[in-house]
Amino acid sequence: MRKNDISPVDIPLALVLLTRLPIPTLSDTTFQRQSRAVWAFPLAGLAVSLPACLLAWLALSLGLSPGLAAGLFIALQVLLTGAMHEDGLADCADGFWGGFDRDRRLEIMKDSQIGTYGVLALILVLGLRWQALTLLLEAGHLWLLPALAMLSRAFMPLLMAALPNARQSGLSQSVGRPEWRAGLVGLGLALTFSVPLLGASGAVVLLIMALAAISLAQLARNKIGGQTGDVLGACQQLCELVGLLALVALLH
Repeated sequence: MRKNDISPVDIPLALVLLTRLPIPTLSDTTFQRQSRAVWAFPLAGLAVSLPACLLAWLALSLGLSPGLAAGLFIALQVLLTGAMHEDGLADCADGFWGGFDRDRRLEIMKDSQIGTYGVLALILVLGLRWQALTLLLEAGHLWLLPALAMLSRAFMPLLMAALPNARQSGLSQSVGRPEWRAGLVGLGLALTFSVPLLGASGAVVLLIMALAAISLAQLARNKIGGQTGDVLGACQQLCELVGLLALVALLH
């Protein structure tokens, strides 16, 4: 990337976009860098997963069961992100399967109400994440979780680069369509952190996450002709879920 494509202000900007962490007010000039700052999305994953890991570790140290510790891990991540990604998952489920044409699907996704498909998606994905986390905590693999948090957010910029915006408004459209190299820098950053943690399992986890992201991208192209902020949130949730399931299969 060119020198001015990366800036230290991209990190707090990524935190503002993807978390509810208390970040000092950023200038309007900084917000003009939104499409360039996507390389820092994996750092937002690190910022929300480390406190969740510490809480889960404390819960286990106090004698709580792995299941309760896993529940606390999920709960703190939801609080720190404002349930942004879960909301995207629910909206995508409602829109993709509740509408019969592109315009109706986008209309449903924009609606603040949740439908049957969205509820079921949240129950299934949260339930599977909780169970997988419980099994990983039982096996002593708590500190692998930040790697998944980073990798799952590294695929979001790649999806933004691969697909056009499906609507002319919303969070994804306001951020702008990033260049491929910004997404690849983010993926490289996530891999640099994750490979030492995941070891030989890393290649399998990365492949399965990539397949999930590609499948969602193709589905979004077919259903609404591109991507939205909801699609990006669903991408994070699905990538993290399949990464957890892969680790359970490989390590538990």
